[in-house]
Amino acid sequence: MEGIVISRINIQDERYPQVYELREEILRKPIGLSLKNEDLSADAQNDIFIAENANEVIGCVMLHPIADEEKIKLRQMAVHSRWQGQGIGRMLVEAAEAYAKEKGYSSIILHARQVAEPFYKKLGYYTTSSVFTEVGIPHVVMEKDIF
Repeated sequence: MEGIVISRINIQDERYPQVYELREEILRKPIGLSLKNEDLSADAQNDIFIAENANEVIGCVMLHPIADEEKIKLRQMAVHSRWQGQGIGRMLVEAAEAYAKEKGYSSIILHARQVAEPFYKKLGYYTTSSVFTEVGIPHVVMEKDIF
C-alpha cells in the first residue's frame, strides 16, 4: 500500500507514545478499560511493529517472548479506525511473522478476540482453544507454524 511504512521499534523510540495512544483508543476505551490501570512493564521485552502514514502511527502489533523457546506471542494488534479494512493489519502480521522466523521461532501464538478470529484464520492461524474471557470479552488461543 502506497505511503505506508512498516518499522520495528522498542519503547525508547519517540513513536512509542503514539503506539500507547492507539492501543488505548482501539483496544481499551471501547471495552471501558484503560492502559493506565495495567502493568506495561512487559512492553520493554517486546518487538513492536508499527505502520505509519505521513509520520502518524496508524497500526501496531507486538511480539512477546514466552517460556517456550520455539514459540513467540503476537499481542496488542491495533489499527486506527480510519485505516481498518485496508490491509494494514495483514502487513503488520506479515512483518512480525517474517521477523519471528528470522529469529528462529517455529510458531506464533496469540489470544484473539473472538470477533477477530476470522481475520487471523485468513492469515493461516488455527484455533487451539475453546472460548475464554480476557479483559472482560471472549477470546480464543490461535497459532500458526512459520518454519
